[in-house]
Amino acid sequence: MTGTRQKLVIIGNGMAPGRMLEHLFEAAPDSYDVTIFNAEPRVNYDRIMLSPVLAGEKSFEEIIIHGDGWYIDHGVMLYKGHRVVGIDRTARTVRSEHGQVAPYDKLVIATGSVPFVLPVPGRELAGVLTYRDLDDVNAMMLAARARGKAVVIGGGLLGLEAAAGLLEQGMSVTVLHLMPTLMERQLDPAAGYLLQREIERRGIKVVTGASTTEILGEGRVRAVRLSDGTEIPADLVVMAAGIRPNAALAAEAGLEVNRGIVVDGHMRTSDPDILSLGECAEVGGVCYGLVAPLYQMANVAAAHLAGQDGAPFSAAATATRLKVNGIDLYSAGDFAEGEDRQEIVLRDAASGLYRRLVLKDDRIVGIVLYGDTGDGPWFFDLMRNGVDISAMRETLIFGQAWQGDGKPDPLAAVAALPNEAEICGCNGVCKGRIASAISDLGLTSLEEVRAHTKASASCGACTGLVEQLLGFALGDGYDPGAVAPICGCTGLGHGDVRRLIRAKGLKTIPQAMQELEWKTSCGCAKCRPALNYYLVCDWPEDYADDYQSRFINERAHANIQKDGTYSVVPRMWGGMTSSHELRAIADVVDKFAIPAVKVTGGQRIDMLGIRKEDLPAVWADLGKAGFVSGHAYAKGLRTVKTCVGTDWCRFGTQDSTGLGIRIEKFMWGSWTPAKVKMAVSGCPRNCAEATCKDVGIVCVDSGFEIHFAGAAGLDIRGTEVLGLVKTEDEALEHVVALVQMYREQGHYLERIYKWAARVGIPEIRRQIMEDDDRRRAFFGRFVFSQKFAQADPWSERASGKDKHEFRPMASIGVSQAAE
Repeated sequence: MTGTRQKLVIIGNGMAPGRMLEHLFEAAPDSYDVTIFNAEPRVNYDRIMLSPVLAGEKSFEEIIIHGDGWYIDHGVMLYKGHRVVGIDRTARTVRSEHGQVAPYDKLVIATGSVPFVLPVPGRELAGVLTYRDLDDVNAMMLAARARGKAVVIGGGLLGLEAAAGLLEQGMSVTVLHLMPTLMERQLDPAAGYLLQREIERRGIKVVTGASTTEILGEGRVRAVRLSDGTEIPADLVVMAAGIRPNAALAAEAGLEVNRGIVVDGHMRTSDPDILSLGECAEVGGVCYGLVAPLYQMANVAAAHLAGQDGAPFSAAATATRLKVNGIDLYSAGDFAEGEDRQEIVLRDAASGLYRRLVLKDDRIVGIVLYGDTGDGPWFFDLMRNGVDISAMRETLIFGQAWQGDGKPDPLAAVAALPNEAEICGCNGVCKGRIASAISDLGLTSLEEVRAHTKASASCGACTGLVEQLLGFALGDGYDPGAVAPICGCTGLGHGDVRRLIRAKGLKTIPQAMQELEWKTSCGCAKCRPALNYYLVCDWPEDYADDYQSRFINERAHANIQKDGTYSVVPRMWGGMTSSHELRAIADVVDKFAIPAVKVTGGQRIDMLGIRKEDLPAVWADLGKAGFVSGHAYAKGLRTVKTCVGTDWCRFGTQDSTGLGIRIEKFMWGSWTPAKVKMAVSGCPRNCAEATCKDVGIVCVDSGFEIHFAGAAGLDIRGTEVLGLVKTEDEALEHVVALVQMYREQGHYLERIYKWAARVGIPEIRRQIMEDDDRRRAFFGRFVFSQKFAQADPWSERASGKDKHEFRPMASIGVSQAAE
């Protein structure tokens, strides 16, 4: 920080100010010292994704936009849990409820909105909640544990998403909506009917024309009473009847406030040194609640703060999508009827398809799509640009694929979209950005596009469009089948199976096969091991590892050889051994007439040619000497190769042997999607070959350089640098968190380097090196899962020792991670 920088203070830490700062740091990285006051006790996150969190489809860590590391890297002072209670425009300071005062040269008010609470008796009872932020979601998930009855008041976007989430959490849900049809602001009655039919088909009761007059209960809610006297039992009531701009703070400071904080086209309030943006701002007499205009506000505000003459905010049409899995609807514009308007309607009752285009003077002014929304962005672009559609009127309702020569072309819609057309509304990603990433970075899959652009990474409604862009850009080079099914037993790919196991709470293989509609009764050798791994990883406390769903090598704790015999590799921590261990190995070799003994590339000893019937006895003798399984045959941690480091080498900078042993003992027994090999080199001479391993550490004078995503088998590649940490404890924490991220996101049999290419190296760095909260969460989940890791059947039986005896938690903050 320097004295020449201005002081920028931001009140609020939502999506709009977060996007504004991203643009500001790109345009003018050295112009401001930034201070943020956030009323919530956490970092910036994607509020659009609260519904998937409530439904159990995502965790909070997965929806974080800027972790703690991002603020540190950009020199931002973030006060969490500090609600601002006063703005002194004369002194040019703001003050939080905890007494923290910050001076400003420029101030941005981004206080968002507050939920509207119906002014009915009983609204203060315990069990009556609103739905606006993560605290609300956590409260609903806690209440849902009782599996009682929930009543959601409001059948708009938020209400229906809350209802779907509570249903997934196991509650019996009723939606009360004042108007005759659901989402009446976004849908016409026909689409509202189709939506209600689908919502009810899922098990949610919908009552329209319902006016709530009272919430009943003594101390805690027990029912909701309607104007007609009907009482609906409720253990939980969620108010989702709308939002109001949170403009009280600005009004108290003497700024011009109407419905929201009044701003001009450059987001300036009535005080030129104070800006406002987001749901609290009113521009051109309108307050906006959808993300696209809020991101546009962010761009305009960033340009103004950077001293650039950017274009002012201009009101733009916005599109609406419902984030409920399996329900496709799209709405934009004005679809009200009028004498000067015409409409084109397409209905297909059998498939539940409904399309309605409202026209005025041969131009689209309103769009309602239900069931098939793929042409939504194309219709939206025609509407936004006021395109005369008279020449294509006869085929317009069928979409872009039927234009031109009249022959359907599935890629025509995205081909015709301009580069500035928005594809992903959740993350504000346009067609041009996706197309550039595909060509510049050589992307070939949907998951790679998600990793590098965030398009379709949130609600997923634009997935089809992104796939069409890939098909248009790559032609025959794009193979969507490359990401699908696990095997012939299912039409689902690995990613969908993992997501649905979590979302539906599936905790056994038969349950997963039933709920995910497996095509075979018992699965096969491809899908059963994959399901077994995903269940082990996702439910370590509840799921019992099914050894019959593992390969023979894992079941036997030995590698089968071409002649039907087996090889055994006892674990030697960090490649270190002793005369006692060597004598024990020699005795076993002599006793069982083992024909071959070999030193492996991972610094272990491999005994080859053991008969299957001798394996229990071999492990019994090895166990008496203190050996445990080396897992040289497992989808898990194989070895941590080390050099002698500072103990013996004159070039060593750190204790590489000690760190390697510590990592191996800490992580031993943890199943992973595919085998994991590690190494720790004591200096940049890299004698342990850490730079071609799945995870490697190169010790340097200033600390520990962490590497990952290397390979030295069929594929040969050097590692990527994750980052540099200063202490051994930090190195252990970062490596463990990295492996846990891989465990949770990797597809079965997918090596780390393939997973990294799919997810994106920058995204992995961001989550592990920059986002402290997410890294600690990964670490904590690994520690938790280790409590339930499978014991080594041979060595435990032989020695009577618990395997955790060999994997101490060391001095790193395990209790802190568990918190």
